[in-house]
Amino acid sequence: MPESLEARALALLARREHSRAELQRKLASHAESAAELEHLLDELERRRQLSDVRYAENRVSIRGRRYGNNRLLQEMRQSGVAPDAIAAALADAGDETGRCRQVWQKKFGLLPETPGERARQQRFLQYRGFSQEAIRQVLQGLNEDGEHE
Repeated sequence: MPESLEARALALLARREHSRAELQRKLASHAESAAELEHLLDELERRRQLSDVRYAENRVSIRGRRYGNNRLLQEMRQSGVAPDAIAAALADAGDETGRCRQVWQKKFGLLPETPGERARQQRFLQYRGFSQEAIRQVLQGLNEDGEHE
């Protein structure tokens, strides 16, 4: 017996938070019509079982320890999260420079001594989505107050 559309949606939401657009994409092939799917998604949002704001907060909370705001922003845009929900979640992410410093400390720990090593460390932090300002402060050995460590 085929699983109902609502049961599929709840099974996906039980595993992890999903954005509305993600859930819509995953369920589209199982829905009899687009209207049925829209109605289900509206009902899940009404019952607060589906929330883009909660998805964005969860995403930032989990991935924010390893990635910068640029990467988190891009991931949430690709998941179809509304810009206001993204902005609110990133505002609660904490100090990006501090997170960048923790990632850098775990990976490298020592300030670069050569231009090549500096470029390598910078590329790594850029790939992780940290801003140029956060990377600059970390690689110059500046602490949270902007003073040399």
